[in-house]
Amino acid sequence: MECKPFHGRVLYPIRRFSVFSLGFASRVYPCGGERRFKAIFSELSMIQQSSSLLERLRVGFELDHLWAESMGISPGDTKERPLKLLAEVLEKSGAEYALIGGMAVQLRTSEPRTTLDIDVAVRWFADVPHDALLAAGFEHTGRHEHSDNWLAPSTSETAPRVAVQFSAEDVGIAEAVAGAEATEFADGIQLRVARPADLIELKLAAALEPRRRPSKRQHDVADILAILEEHPSLRSADMVARLRAVRLGMLDS
Repeated sequence: MECKPFHGRVLYPIRRFSVFSLGFASRVYPCGGERRFKAIFSELSMIQQSSSLLERLRVGFELDHLWAESMGISPGDTKERPLKLLAEVLEKSGAEYALIGGMAVQLRTSEPRTTLDIDVAVRWFADVPHDALLAAGFEHTGRHEHSDNWLAPSTSETAPRVAVQFSAEDVGIAEAVAGAEATEFADGIQLRVARPADLIELKLAAALEPRRRPSKRQHDVADILAILEEHPSLRSADMVARLRAVRLGMLDS
């Protein structure tokens, strides 16, 4: 198959399960064709339906590939290496933590998705293994009221560095850390992921934060609904009432 250059790069036929949406992919890969992307997305969705966290992690990394390629970055760049290194540092330092944010939501829901950064919860900011992270090549970029921000080591000269954000000392954080479930990630390294119920509490707290943009808060609500779809046992009259109050509050803000 002959592929035409796109923005100065030659685009090869897709061989991996990497797609954000059919429309986006068709624009980025004009040599692909809608039929093929439907087939790819269907297979990617079936993989994401798996209850295995490792399978769902793989889906996210494959989506990272497409984003990198569409941005003209090395197609080998994903969050896999930074996440593995981060989990290794946290495990060796003995830090109790929980993976939260977009990556955790992707692991707890059946909708294929990815995110550009890695969000981690620790009980106290003092629990962040500052020296160990520096020794592993992470760069500290600043501390804010609710977050401690880092950049992972670069995977190549052209790749942007993956942002790592530690959250601590806030609503729902201690519970998320205490209840995190460990799964073997790679080479015996354990990855601790927040439970669905704790992710909902964190997302509710974020959606209630008046300083966040309404669009961000709406995204938090969408994440909660996605988690509830996969874990209907967490749905309750109280949960519905809280979600309704959040949405009404956004309309009034």
